[in-house]
Parts: sequence; C-alpha cells; structure tokens
Amino acid sequence: MKIINLSKIEKNSFDELTVWLQKDLNSVNKIIEKNLEVNAPLITKLSNYIVSSGGKRIRPLLTLATAKFLGYSGKRHHYLAAVIEFIHTATLLHDDVVDNSKKRRGKKTANYIWGNKSSILVGDFLLSKAFKILVEDGSLKCIDIISKVSEKISFGEVKQLMAVGNLNLNESDYLEIINFKTAELFSASCQIAGEISEINDIKKNSLKNFGKYLGVAYQIVDDTLDYFSDEKLSGKEIGNDFKEHKMTLPLILVFNRSNKKEKKYLEFLINKNTISNNDLAWVIDKMKRYNVLNDCLHKARHFSIMAKDSLGLFGPNKEKDKIIDFVDFLIHRTS
Repeated sequence: MKIINLSKIEKNSFDELTVWLQKDLNSVNKIIEKNLEVNAPLITKLSNYIVSSGGKRIRPLLTLATAKFLGYSGKRHHYLAAVIEFIHTATLLHDDVVDNSKKRRGKKTANYIWGNKSSILVGDFLLSKAFKILVEDGSLKCIDIISKVSEKISFGEVKQLMAVGNLNLNESDYLEIINFKTAELFSASCQIAGEISEINDIKKNSLKNFGKYLGVAYQIVDDTLDYFSDEKLSGKEIGNDFKEHKMTLPLILVFNRSNKKEKKYLEFLINKNTISNNDLAWVIDKMKRYNVLNDCLHKARHFSIMAKDSLGLFGPNKEKDKIIDFVDFLIHRTS
C-alpha cells in the first residue's frame, strides 16, 4: 500500500545535496575505510557490510552540509563526520541485537549472519574508533558533545526497552525517548560543525535546536513508515515495531482513540508472544479509521518547521536553501 510518495523535487533535493558534497563524502569514506583496515578479518568484513549496506549517510551529511553552509574551509569536518557515522553504525549493530532483527534496508542484519556476540563486539570497536578520531582532532568541546550524546543514546535505548508493551505510555514519554535515542545524534552532527566553524554561542545553540527538531521529525516519520510504507521501497518488513511490542506514536494514538472493546483487544495483542499478519492488519485498519497516519505526519511537519525556524538567525543563501530542501526530503521520504 503506497501512501507516502516522494515528488521529483524532493528526490532531486537529496541528489543535489550529495552532488554538492560528493568530494567531502569521498573524503569521509576514505577515512572510514582506513579505520576499518585492522588485523582482524571479522571486524573488517562485518563493519564494511553494515557501513556499505545502503544507508543515506544522513547524519554525516548534516555535519558536512552544516560546515559548508557556515563557510568552513578546512578538513576537520571530514573526520568528525566519520565519527558520527561510526557512532550511528555502532548503535544500529546494538539495536539489531536488542530487537532480534533479521533484516535492515532490505538486507540480512549483521547479527543474523555473524551472530549477536560478533555484532556487539564490532559495535564496541566502532565506538572506540569514533573516540580515537575525536581525541586526534583535539577539540575538548567536540569530545564533550559526542560523549554526552553517547550517554543519552544509551539512556534512550534503555528507556525504550523499559517501555516495551506499555500501552499507558503517553506522547510526552514517547517524545522524550526519541529525543534521546535519535534527535541527540542529529543535534550533535550539527553542533560539531558549529564548533569548528567558530561561530558565536547563540548561533551554536540554533544549530543544536535545528538538529534536535529535525531528529524528532525524522523519527516520527520513521515510526509511521513502519506501519504505512511500501515494503519493496523501504526494505523493511512492515509492522516490525508492533511485532516487537514497541510503543511508538502511531500505536499510542490508535490506543488513545480506541473504544473500550478495541483497547481490550489491543492489550491482548500487545501481550501476545507472536503477532500474526492478521493481527497487524487489524491494527493498521484501526489506524486508518482514526486518522493516525495524517496526524503523525502533521506532528512530524510541525517539528520540521521548528527545525527550519531555528536557522532563522542565519542569512539567506544557496547553501541554507539546500539544507532546507534536505529537511523536506527527510520528512517526505519513503524509507
């Protein structure tokens, strides 16, 4: 079922950004490849598999785009973008173990191929590489930003684990979780670009808020796509979050809007060990009935507008326009 579609303009906005930053991306890729050249075939093979598995490199793109938008002309942003990608990749490896996932971006997960132990250990290796690069960069402020975000991501993952199957979770609780587990890394991606560009504290705070609001919007869309995307386009099995009993915004809204009988049945489903396709179809049908898709996307657009408004301190220019277009792409994406 196709509900969310990208226009040619939105597709072009991502293509234009990657073309604009292609030389920078190539430099980041070389740094990543160099740091994966170790005398341990498992690390190299598993790391290369997950790093090259079709992700859009959204977070390092944010670091590169923000630095360029601010007029930075050095090379430190290449290394810091690699740091962001290593941290993100490590969290993916750990997440797939926690969620017992078998597929990501249309491919088998690393833990499905190499096992949980290997995935956890290689994830730890990538985190250690990220901090090694940070120390070599030498900015105590960047180290502070990344160390804090690493702590917050871990805290968010624990909070999400504690919320599994909790139908009493409210929207505020959900927003707090995604702020920790997703938005903080988006925010850090922009903050570190501001640090090396030596802008004033007011503008640094604007970049921090830009990344935070964009990250929240991104995660809301991601959670909504879990129920409403085209599996062929997304590469993800529809309804994974529900099958894993994760409390995301679509499920919170449909539960709050359901009548007594429906709530009782949802409680029964969320406590089942195995969710069938018929169970999932019933939930999605109720989401359609209660207009959950539109309301989730409206909420995501709200945060995306807040993200754009955060850049108001910066004067109009072509680089800023590219970032604004990138925001729109992320909110209207299909995967």
